[in-house]
Amino acid sequence: MKARKCKRNDYIMLGMGGHARVLLEALAAAGMPLPHAALDSDRSLWKKTVGGVTVAGGDDLLTDMARKGGIRGFVVGAGGVGDNRLRKRLFEAAIEAGLTPVSVIHPAACVSPSASLAPGVQVLAGSVISAGATLAANSLVNSRAVAEHDCSIGCHSHLAPASCLCGNVTLATGAHVGAGATVIQGIHIGAWAVIGAGATVIRDVPAHTVVVGIPAMPIRNRLFKNSRNMPGRTRTA
Repeated sequence: MKARKCKRNDYIMLGMGGHARVLLEALAAAGMPLPHAALDSDRSLWKKTVGGVTVAGGDDLLTDMARKGGIRGFVVGAGGVGDNRLRKRLFEAAIEAGLTPVSVIHPAACVSPSASLAPGVQVLAGSVISAGATLAANSLVNSRAVAEHDCSIGCHSHLAPASCLCGNVTLATGAHVGAGATVIQGIHIGAWAVIGAGATVIRDVPAHTVVVGIPAMPIRNRLFKNSRNMPGRTRTA
């Protein structure tokens, strides 16, 4: 998979909420052309212009725009507050439609030359991606977040503003690290796990587990209705 290099606005924004507006400003700061249009499921936005971009309609227009509208690329404009499944769904729908992901790298981010960034990543203002770190497709490193040396950030995952991954942390697919949270070195965060805002993680977190506090402790498993159905706390944070 290759990232789209935007020399003209032949790409679209998928989602046009608050996160999308941040992305539009990052694109402008980087000297990139704004998207041709945006799509959003919120009907109240249809035909309106947001940040210089018109919301053409809903997600159902995606395939037609890819086939007939000369659209070649896309940016996922939806954020994720503890749940990155929408970002995953939009990304995969656009890939299935034959579009190429566009990466958004704010010029005020600090990205090591030895870091590896996959197509469709978003690295916002003030964030730091250190030596040897890897970001998988559609991952999001939000404003002032830090991924220290040799961290691995999985597809569709999200580092919220001012969160910090110390060295050699692995963040699996779809995981979310809340605002201001810290994960100490060498920790593994499982797929679709959620680290609460301000938490400090000192032990591995299993997949689908929500942890909060200092030190972070599990409060529930997202596969179950309540914490009473959680598996044992072996290797939990």
